[in-house]
Amino acid sequence: MTSSTEKSYLIVGAGVFGVSTAYHLIQKYPNASVSIVDRDAYDATSRVAASWDWNKVVRADYDDLVYCKLGLEAQEVFLNDPLWQPYFHQTGIYWMCRSDYASEVIGNYKQMGREGELKAVPVAEAKEMYGGVFGDADIRDVKEVLVNRGSGWAAPGVCLVAVTRKALELGVKYVVAETESLAFSNDGTRCTGIKTSKGETLSADHIILSTGAYTPKLLELSAYEARKPDLSAGDRIVAGGITTGMTRLDAATYPTYAKMSVGVQGYTPEAGPFIGSLPPTKDRELKWWGQSIFTNEQEVLPGKTLSAPPAKPDYGQWEVSEKLREDISYANHVFYGKKTKDWKMEKHRICWDAFTTSADFIISPHAAASNLYVATCGNFHGWKFFPVLGKYIVQMLEGALEPELAQKWAWDRERPKDGKDNADYPRHQMKDFLDPVRQARL
Repeated sequence: MTSSTEKSYLIVGAGVFGVSTAYHLIQKYPNASVSIVDRDAYDATSRVAASWDWNKVVRADYDDLVYCKLGLEAQEVFLNDPLWQPYFHQTGIYWMCRSDYASEVIGNYKQMGREGELKAVPVAEAKEMYGGVFGDADIRDVKEVLVNRGSGWAAPGVCLVAVTRKALELGVKYVVAETESLAFSNDGTRCTGIKTSKGETLSADHIILSTGAYTPKLLELSAYEARKPDLSAGDRIVAGGITTGMTRLDAATYPTYAKMSVGVQGYTPEAGPFIGSLPPTKDRELKWWGQSIFTNEQEVLPGKTLSAPPAKPDYGQWEVSEKLREDISYANHVFYGKKTKDWKMEKHRICWDAFTTSADFIISPHAAASNLYVATCGNFHGWKFFPVLGKYIVQMLEGALEPELAQKWAWDRERPKDGKDNADYPRHQMKDFLDPVRQARL
């Protein structure tokens, strides 16, 4: 364990990227100054972070070998570390594949000597699994079902609170403030801190942006104020939203679904995003996410438009239009068919995250200023890596990332020009889903 009384770190954003970074930093450098700043208290009953949610998928079944390895590493922590164990539920995953996804994932597991943990199941046989809960699912064009009993789900909100609280016990500081822009040295070459909405300046030797969907807007505002156009995210990062929804199962229905796996309707990039359904929580609440991922284009500066969450303190996350609610009803139908058509959807939320066209994270120094780092872009698949993200972000801060990861997560790497080969890239606009505004007439 290394000690340091000189290093200081300011982490902007208290989602999984930010909290994991703080947790790993304070363990490695117990005498360092490590602070997290976020607009919401870490134990608030409602937060805008994509990491705050009712439940999230935890899996390693990726066709990308890097994330497959990373997922297995994170799962080992969930299974064996007492801090993380209470929040992981190893229910398995049931992935309806319309491509060669199953064989590609199984190939990755074989390469790592883990092939016994999952299998591709013929559709007819798969329909009988897990008590037949997916027996009425939409199986059009499904080639086979990938079943991985090592996967499952976690309770993200309470897990995020627990790990944050542990980091604070170890010496991390937590500041509730809204970050408006970045601060720089007089010559503009070095990032020195942040400026808050109340006019305060918070400073540190290392500034780490784990700001999720807010990242493009924050960098654009900072570029304008500092007259440093190369600060802008440009087309590297796009903010996108998706709808989630839940129903509460009654006491009679709950036993049918209590031991189900995570369900995924896997589609090709041409068809659109994967759709998911997660097992019921201890409160008997069963969740879906929808099929539409969308941007929210807005003018953030005169003549400058980009996608960002709605400019409201809570991102307007509970203001879900009828069209987006229909997205959840559709998800219900493609998993469970007609038998659940009368279920009442009791909760809806719009979740926002940061995307890249390649679906890769950005964990990298920012090229426009020294001491400024970016660790974000969960692409709606980052939460499952919570236990280990900080390990790799600390390696990045120290210039010790493996070359393959440094290139994959680099700020200035070459990426696809669009997300057409990324099924989960935003391809809609939020304005097209809004409820019509009714105008009174005399």
